[in-house]
Parts: sequence; C-alpha cells; structure tokens
Amino acid sequence: MAAAQQPCPPTMPGILDGLKVLDLTRIVAGPWCTQLLADMGATVLKIEKPGEGDDTRRMTPFMLDAQGQPTAESAVYLAVNRGKQSLTIDIATPEGAALVRQLAARCDVLIENYKAGGLKKYGLDEPSIRAIKPDIVYCSLTGFGSDGPYAARPAYDFVMQGLSGLMSTIGHPGQAPVRTGVPITDVLTGLYTTIAVLGAVHHHHKTGEGQHLDMAMLDAAVATNGHLALSYLMGHPPPQPAGNSNPIAAPANVFACADGHLILSAGNNGQFAAMATVLGHPEWATDERFATNAQRVRNRPALDAAIGQATAPWAKADLVAACEAAGVPAGPIQQMDAVFADPQVQHRGLQMSLPHASGVDVPSLRSPLRFSATPVAYSAPPQLGQHTDAVLAAELGLDEAALAHLRQQRVL
Repeated sequence: MAAAQQPCPPTMPGILDGLKVLDLTRIVAGPWCTQLLADMGATVLKIEKPGEGDDTRRMTPFMLDAQGQPTAESAVYLAVNRGKQSLTIDIATPEGAALVRQLAARCDVLIENYKAGGLKKYGLDEPSIRAIKPDIVYCSLTGFGSDGPYAARPAYDFVMQGLSGLMSTIGHPGQAPVRTGVPITDVLTGLYTTIAVLGAVHHHHKTGEGQHLDMAMLDAAVATNGHLALSYLMGHPPPQPAGNSNPIAAPANVFACADGHLILSAGNNGQFAAMATVLGHPEWATDERFATNAQRVRNRPALDAAIGQATAPWAKADLVAACEAAGVPAGPIQQMDAVFADPQVQHRGLQMSLPHASGVDVPSLRSPLRFSATPVAYSAPPQLGQHTDAVLAAELGLDEAALAHLRQQRVL
C-alpha cells in the first residue's frame, strides 16, 4: 500500500470562511453534514457531553497503535468529524444550556439531530434560539420529521433502509433483503442537509432572513428510490430485488472469470457490439434477441448465460484491459486493500493522514470536493473537549477562574 498523503496547506480561505456553525449533532447523518461544512472552511463548534462525547467515539473498530493494540480513536468518529472543534458542555445543566445559547447567538447556523422536540426542555429548540438570534439558520435533522405519527420515534439507518423501501430492492431474487455495507440513508441525509444549509445561507445573504430547516432521514431515503419509486407511482408493480443486474439495461451484471469476478456493462448498442467482439461473439450484435436494449433486457437470462460462458476462461485483468481498449465499461470488484493500491485512487490522493492531538497521525479520506480557488482545508477530528477552554474564552470571554468553576460543577 502506498504511503498516505499529507494534505497541502490551502493557499486561499475556504469557500465558507467566516461561516460559524454550532453543531449539536452526533452519530453519522448530522456529523456528515457538518464535516462537509468544515471541509469548505466553516468554523464548526461541536458540542459533546463531558466524559462521554459523541456515541461514535465508543464504536468499533478502533485505530491500532504501533504495537497493534486498540487506541481510543474510533474509525466511525474519525470518518465524520474532520475539521471540527470539540467543546464539552453538559446541556442538561442550566449553566451548560445557557452557555450553548450564548454560543448560538454568535453563530450563523445551528444544526441539531435530537428527537423532535427534544431540545425544548433545555431552551435550545428553534423558537428559543430564534428569540435571541432572529436571523439564524436553524436546522433540525430527525428520523421522521418534526411532526406526524412517527415524529417521536427514534431512527437508525438500518431501520430506515427497510421502512423507506430501499432494502426491498436490494439482494437476490427469492432471498432475504440485504442492507448496504455503509449507512447509506445517514450519508444521503447528511448530503441533502448540507445542500439545504447552503441554500438557506444563500437566502440569508440575499435577504438577511434566517429560517428553519426540517430535514428527515425518511424523506431523504424515499427520495433516493428515484425511478424505482416513480415506476410504482406510474402503475407498475413494486420493484423487486434484481441481484447484480440492472433492471433497465442489459448486459449489466457480475460475471465469473477464471480467477474471480468482474463487472461488465454495456449501456448502448455500440458498447454491446464492442463487448461481443471482445468476447469472440460478434454475431450477438445482429442477433434479433439482443439487437436493442429493450430486447436485451427481455432476453436477459439467455444473454447473461452466454456472456458467462464467454468470460469463464479469461483472467480478470486481461478481460478488463481488453474491454478498456474497446471502450466497454468493465471493472474488478475490489476489496479495500486493492482499492487503496489502485493507481487511479493513488493518483487522486484519496488516502490521507492528518496530524492528531494525540501525537499520532490518523487516517482520513480526501474530500470529493475539489475547488480550484478555494481548496478544502484539512485538520484531524478533535479529541474530546480539545477546544473547550479556547473557544469559551474567545467567544464568551470566560477566564480561567470561570472555566475552573464550571468544570468543578461538572458543566464542562
């Protein structure tokens, strides 16, 4: 594996430089959003519970030290909290809630993912914060939205994948439904929330007005069904699992080679003819069963069987190379070790390491955001409470005695 790249220092301020975000989120969906905002240069103040922090700090797997022993650094936490500042404040105490309200008054955006109505008892709900900061962009990210029969329910990605219909389309026909390997509804909700926040910030720049964003994992997950949902709404039967095949295009599947499996996909007639030639069967292009995409979809079992017979003698690398030369989309199914050894992944610098407050560099992934004039600025995820004293001193003017008192009262 190639050595992880160190990020180059940015030469310009980030695109969101000057935007201050109060982050009351935890787990994945909310932190995914706030990490993106931090990547783009926003100052993100992450509020964590003293002594515990974000739940993901305790989730396996943990980074290993030089002796191969687990450290306190969780892969889940490191994956979604880059570039933030961690403050430990107990919002369940009146003093802690008051500190957070004071910080909110100095921020442009507040993002929280508590249960609907869960922050009202602390005076940190949207009406309470808007009373002290009328133009704030206040974003609530919940499982089911701020109202409705499910509003009070807790939500996790796995449950949402099933409820939203996503899992009903994943897996092989006749077998049990399968979840995705990553928490896809969390990730997509985080992405949608980032878009919503940026839109609300733009609206604020134009009008001076803040607003409330009501973001729900259910909404994001159902929206992700896209054309599969619209097919049903047009009157077709509910879509079923299709394994690795693409229900709307053929050929598009996983095929066996002599040394493993690879993906072959031909999206148009030209690519199909080229693939047929590579596999030694140019006559497929004129076979009436396979002449158009609609006919190939209709006759998918026969086509896939024929392709499977033709790919069986090939070595994966040889067939991928031959397809590439012919302009046919094809690729291996790589495990993570192969992903980070892949020359294109290495060329793009997608593996990184960041200096961490623990004194040991931690792994990270390069952001997909690539700006020519305002590059992403990278810094490691914070240790628990790493920035508490500095931020409270700078933002609220608290001196050492005040901080010591709050710590003695277990507010910090």
